[in-house]
Amino acid sequence: MREKAHVREVGPRDGLQMVGTILPTERKLAWCRRVVAAGIHEIEVTSFVPPKLIPQFGDAEEVARGAMAIAGCRPSALVPNLRGAERAFALGVPQVNYVLSASEQYNLANVRRTTEQSLEDFARIVAARDQRVGAPIALGAGIATAFGCTISGAVSNSRVVEIAGRLAEMGADEITIADTVGYGHPRQVQALMKEVIAAVGQVPVACHFHDTRGLGLANVAAALDAGVRAFDASVAGLGGCPFAPGATGNIDTEDTVFLLEQLGFDTGADVEALVAFRREVETWLPGERFSGAIARAGLPKTYHAHTTAAV
Repeated sequence: MREKAHVREVGPRDGLQMVGTILPTERKLAWCRRVVAAGIHEIEVTSFVPPKLIPQFGDAEEVARGAMAIAGCRPSALVPNLRGAERAFALGVPQVNYVLSASEQYNLANVRRTTEQSLEDFARIVAARDQRVGAPIALGAGIATAFGCTISGAVSNSRVVEIAGRLAEMGADEITIADTVGYGHPRQVQALMKEVIAAVGQVPVACHFHDTRGLGLANVAAALDAGVRAFDASVAGLGGCPFAPGATGNIDTEDTVFLLEQLGFDTGADVEALVAFRREVETWLPGERFSGAIARAGLPKTYHAHTTAAV
């Protein structure tokens, strides 16, 4: 039995939040169905933000309901505050992911609150979750700009570790460390992830990397060495950040699965099925920039899916 590594598809949320085309609800749900059919079951399907801020997510309720009805899909949704969390709770979304920034200036620019105010809001979200009646809901907590910030520059490891520890103590069921602006490098990733894992105890830790400077997959490898076994990725490498000039998007789902499988991990995903779906996404979003080496060059003849990579 090979060790499991988990890939969460974030294309319907992070991948779409900055594209110019408003994708119809049914196509967002088709995205979820196709990714599940390719063997990836965890999908961040939408974001509960005001539609006037991000019109792409004006159908958040419809997408969440539809995703929850897809057999094998384990949907999650991103929320920036208590109001967004309450919308997700009302629908019974199985996992609600909250995000704040380790950079004070980025947090102010992104959600118009200090990082401390965002931490206080997370405590309110935990309390609201714990008071509700019904099926249990997991709470993920993401720390953005954990490896640096385009506004304020360096972000100290100690600050990220402190925030991660506090989120875990408050009741986070998962901690995600995010390289929002693509500043992270492998040595930095390995060191920080070791510290975060030690600080949060039994709380699972995931990573969210952007490939802005071409180090996304190298950072996955470094995080693996530190003990991380869960990663966010987007089909076709879609995604971006409004505060990251030149951003090229998330790490590519197809390439991430390929890397993990070649390193001997079991993702349960079919790379060829993901590439086939990616070709369809390219027709849905004309004019967008796509990335990914496997889609460009194909799988090597030496690749054997679902087997430990040969030495």
